[in-house]
Amino acid sequence: MAKKSVDARQFVYVKVTLNYIKPPIWRRLRVPVAWRLDKLSNAILRGMGWLGGHLHAFEIGGRQYSDPAMLDDAANERTLTIAKLLAAGTSRFTYTYDFGDGWDHSVLIEAKPVPPGETTPGCVAGARACPPEDCGGPPGYEGLLDALATPDKPESREILGWIEEEFDPEEFVLEDADRRVKSV
Repeated sequence: MAKKSVDARQFVYVKVTLNYIKPPIWRRLRVPVAWRLDKLSNAILRGMGWLGGHLHAFEIGGRQYSDPAMLDDAANERTLTIAKLLAAGTSRFTYTYDFGDGWDHSVLIEAKPVPPGETTPGCVAGARACPPEDCGGPPGYEGLLDALATPDKPESREILGWIEEEFDPEEFVLEDADRRVKSV
């Protein structure tokens, strides 16, 4: 990989897309390149709407990075910054949240420049609601969508009883996602 010079004061857009879900659920985050992967993990969780508290890991160049208190065999996510990834020519990698449910995300550091005046982290775009925590990963979420489409079936009522509040899979509130990311 070619080494590039990266200004640590720079901000970039990071597009995060939840894999195996159609139509796609995604967020575009604005983050500083000085952020370490642990900060990026928090921004992804908050931007998507995940609550946190489950295992997570980045997969970058065939190596896992995570919180060393969570995964013994992974590299420490606090040792790698977005600037270091960019300097190494890395712009695509994966992020997995909740190893039980297996929420895999594609992460892309976009080449699109961030305007100079935009100097705070945030969520600038996205689509569709984040699946509820602990709903069973992509297959469980598909079952939830089927239950929402056919709420009168007995099996649908049982599935819908698991979610604590009304859920609209098409709803995405940019202001809420932006506020959550700004709190990182």
